[in-house]
Amino acid sequence: MADIEVLTTLRFKMRPLQHGDEAALFPTLGDEAQCRYLSHPPFESEQQLWDWLADPEWPGLSWIAIDEAGEVAGRFVAVPGPADGVLEIGYIVCKDRQGEGIARECMEALIAHLWSTGARKLTAEIDTRNTASLRLIEKLGFTCDAHIKHHEETHIGVCDMYFYGKLRPSEA
Repeated sequence: MADIEVLTTLRFKMRPLQHGDEAALFPTLGDEAQCRYLSHPPFESEQQLWDWLADPEWPGLSWIAIDEAGEVAGRFVAVPGPADGVLEIGYIVCKDRQGEGIARECMEALIAHLWSTGARKLTAEIDTRNTASLRLIEKLGFTCDAHIKHHEETHIGVCDMYFYGKLRPSEA
């Protein structure tokens, strides 16, 4: 795994994934309702989740948001896209922490970090029914580049997807 710089926000430290984080993420990523819009079905065990999170073949970078009490609040990722300087971002907030503005706060820090490390474009692929994620990504300044029907087959069936993008401010 590549070195991941620790990021800080007003309320959170965003650090690299560590063994043990799966225990905090499992109540969310093991929940059918929380996994509705993910490509992977709910995980059946913490070990299965850890194997997925720590997969050495996965090319992305993963940050875990920790609050002042040391509690895990969510996971934030950046995955190389189809061209140099293009990254796909992703996020999930622990189900008992949703509605606190965590995703927006941490994504703003991650986006600033990705711009500072050379990204020229960020993308997000979102199930068209995921209204909470769509609201967030638009608040973060992303624009919808495409609506692809019947694009992705997931554990809940074939899904329509919106593809969002955001150019680095100097290139917008």
